[in-house]
Amino acid sequence: MYTEAMKHRFVERVLVGILLVVAAGIVVHAPLTVWLGTVWPHWDEVVKAWKEILTAIALVLLVIAAMRQKKFNMLMQDRLLQLALIYAGLHFVMIGMLNTNLHQAGAGILIDLRYVLYFVVAYGTLRLYPQYRRLFIHVFVWGAAVVIGFGLLQIFFLPKDILAHIGYSKTTIAPYLTIDKNQGYVRINSTLRGPNPLGAYAMSVLTMLLAYVLRYSRKLQSMQLLWLALGAIAAALVLGASYSRSADIALIVAVLAMFVVAVRQKARKWLIVVVAAIIIVVGIGLYAFRDTHFVSNVVLHINPSGGSSVNSNEGHAESLIDGVRRFAVQPLGGGVGSTGSASLDTKDALIIENQYLFIAHEVGWAGLALFLWLFGSVMTRLWQRRASAFALGTFATGCGLAVIGLLLPVWTDDTVSIIWWGMAAVALATGARAKRP
Repeated sequence: MYTEAMKHRFVERVLVGILLVVAAGIVVHAPLTVWLGTVWPHWDEVVKAWKEILTAIALVLLVIAAMRQKKFNMLMQDRLLQLALIYAGLHFVMIGMLNTNLHQAGAGILIDLRYVLYFVVAYGTLRLYPQYRRLFIHVFVWGAAVVIGFGLLQIFFLPKDILAHIGYSKTTIAPYLTIDKNQGYVRINSTLRGPNPLGAYAMSVLTMLLAYVLRYSRKLQSMQLLWLALGAIAAALVLGASYSRSADIALIVAVLAMFVVAVRQKARKWLIVVVAAIIIVVGIGLYAFRDTHFVSNVVLHINPSGGSSVNSNEGHAESLIDGVRRFAVQPLGGGVGSTGSASLDTKDALIIENQYLFIAHEVGWAGLALFLWLFGSVMTRLWQRRASAFALGTFATGCGLAVIGLLLPVWTDDTVSIIWWGMAAVALATGARAKRP
């Protein structure tokens, strides 16, 4: 017969286990769901929602565990959880206010809130059970090894259409992309949904590795430094093979933010001068070599003979202009599910290539303000814990992803969003604040 302690231990293990399964499975979510979708086509939507279903179950278990420990009120008094729950609640209010197709609204809810839900559950769980922090970090590391490792195989060994053998296609996920239909520049996916999410993920991995080197370079042994260097080189190669310009810009921002936070105040002025000089030199170099094959195709995405009637620069510009126009005239937004992949099966399909305009179109100006408040609060707490290499790397990565959000709806990708918000939960739930000078 189970005792009360045994029941509590069972809930604890199942709760933590579910979160770890989501963190481990999300890095192979795309190929797994595409393949299962070909095996069980009638269960395609359920298969795709496995992570949301598991996280919802974990939320119920978290409430049970918190109430048994009499710590439910403690969790509900946390400002981060309050903001996250209010932001989630607004989505349901907007569904009631605006006439949105329920199927479309359901898809929009999953896309908009899955990473917020995972953050809430992971953060609350680690507040109750901080001893599992290292286990979460190990799962993140092994997940990065899978993504970066398969990316290297795609670069050096595997045929470019290898993923077509498990169901990748124009109707699911393209097995690979090119720069403006130029077959000379193939953009790999690895195990993610596309080159841009892969670039954002590789940027995050590279930034985290640099954070550990920056914090612990004097304490690390030569073999540990070697492994970190090899990991950084691998991540850089995968980042390059994604040909994601937004991720390249994000890496610069992330590294700069990390060094500005980490280095001493006297060195910051010199750092800013050096970075400014590098930017000027690179800018002059790009202008001088703008007509070369590499710069025109890879950097500028200008290729008249590439076969694309509209290049990506024009597409981004048109999407941004349309998003700003809609933002100005729709204070309540267009409704949950009115944007992105949730709207593709409707007659009013809309793609907005800006994360902040995307949120504003889903839940209006109030929703955007709440999200910025939540994200800003998370980033502020990460900065306060910058003495930790993990928190420092997560903070710097968040800066980079925030910049990508200006160019792409970065949080709509389930792998990138769940991993970063999961790392933020790990860093904030158990990390100590930096001492005030």
